[in-house]
Amino acid sequence: MRSIAPMRIAKTGYIIISMALCILGIAIITVPDFSVSVLGTICGVLLVIFGAIKIIGYFSKDLFRLAFQYDFAFGILCSALGIIMLIKPRSMMMFICISMGISVLTDGMFKIQIALESKKFGLKSWWLILIFAIITGVFGFILLFRPGEGSRLIMIMMGITLLFEGILNFCTVITAVKIIKHQQPDVIDVELL
Repeated sequence: MRSIAPMRIAKTGYIIISMALCILGIAIITVPDFSVSVLGTICGVLLVIFGAIKIIGYFSKDLFRLAFQYDFAFGILCSALGIIMLIKPRSMMMFICISMGISVLTDGMFKIQIALESKKFGLKSWWLILIFAIITGVFGFILLFRPGEGSRLIMIMMGITLLFEGILNFCTVITAVKIIKHQQPDVIDVELL
């Protein structure tokens, strides 16, 4: 029997990071004068942790194999961006916006593909993933252009983007990851003549 521990770690980690992104997004929206260096450090830590969770999820071999299928390379990208943010947390808001914009836009595109594959797979909530993936991708794209750089508007945009990224990841992990206690390992039956 296959261990379900990696799947539980990945699913729980996704849920915790999703909630943290939502809380951080709401905090930034309500207090747009948030310190750029603190924001860079928090986003860096979240990206490193989320990258590690994504890599664990990729290797977990969950039942449907939908939610984590692109998470190996994306986990490495998130971790690398997070490490760069941690090395230079006081860097310009431009790098934070570009890093988060690329990360969120890429995640939105991957989640659109996951939503379409979930529909083919027969999951009824595929449309929920699709809607939040499109919204999140649009905000990630807008964040790349840093509207009103250095102003309260960019911080509010960052908060909205993080909020939708958290909601997207929460919807994806809840609808597309199923943990079965007695899941059997992948076996290919071969008859030798």
